[in-house]
Amino acid sequence: MARPALGPDPTATLAAVSPQTGGMELRIFTEPQQGGDYEDQLRLARTAEDCGYGAFFRSDHYLSMGSGDGLPGPTDAWITLAGLARETSRIRLGTLVSSVTFRHPGPTAISVAQVDRMSGGRVEFGLGAGWFESEHTAYGIPFPDVRGRFDALEDALAVITGMWRTPEGQTFSHEGPTVTVTDSPALPKPAQTPAPPVVIGGHGPKRTPRLAARYADEFNVAFSGMAESAAQFGRVDQACADAGRDPGSLTRSVALTACVGKDEAEVARRADAIGRNLADLRADGLAGSPAEVVERLGRWREETAVERVYLQLLDQGDLAHAELIAAEVMPQLG
Repeated sequence: MARPALGPDPTATLAAVSPQTGGMELRIFTEPQQGGDYEDQLRLARTAEDCGYGAFFRSDHYLSMGSGDGLPGPTDAWITLAGLARETSRIRLGTLVSSVTFRHPGPTAISVAQVDRMSGGRVEFGLGAGWFESEHTAYGIPFPDVRGRFDALEDALAVITGMWRTPEGQTFSHEGPTVTVTDSPALPKPAQTPAPPVVIGGHGPKRTPRLAARYADEFNVAFSGMAESAAQFGRVDQACADAGRDPGSLTRSVALTACVGKDEAEVARRADAIGRNLADLRADGLAGSPAEVVERLGRWREETAVERVYLQLLDQGDLAHAELIAAEVMPQLG
């Protein structure tokens, strides 16, 4: 189908573009470092848009994980999202999550603001401390210790959000343990006002919740059980309360591996294609028939009050998978 050259009105709000307001929102999340080029991601993003998913998110990694060879090789997350910004028109776009070790805060503020403008205001910015040491050594990227990475994350959140929110004509400065910014013009500004939504996630019991309470619009717990996720959401709620912030102002989300089929044979085939054990997927992810998955999502909503689910689709070429979930699961979540 023909695609417009430009995205929607930059003044559109998040609520206005969400196709599932009032219910649990489903988003697509993919891991291109496992094997997938730009065209693979474009096809999946366009399918997600056409099917009414809330967003297309991707990981930000430079090395495949597990036994796969990762061919044809990694694609840079923000270069990819810039392309998708021009080749889609409605769906929101983001990372779950970019690693601060790859993304110096000043240039990152520029890059993400530019992609937001290119998309007409559809970008969401996920940022984390990074964890995968092997990809750093494989590409010559420094990998500080945990404390150093969290210091860098806190500095980056302060700088990036500070630059975006600085009024035009004023300058921004920051002095932190890992970066100093002096009299920056803090340009360009993103399309969204005052800034693109910020996503923070993780399992850390202290510093992660505090950073989320201060900077995040959304908090994500990835690939964890309901009890563990509920406990982490509780810690974030407490951090918000301690900071004088309404915990209800922060969206709760989870990421779960999806493996859905019309019948058991199709479910098994999809589990086989991604090299995962079906029993494990049923226990830890979203696996089974559409009815089973709807029931499982209902339990997630009851036990964690989660509002948004990122469906990790590891086989990027299986567009019928995304279409099946949209047709038979999504309508039952309103």
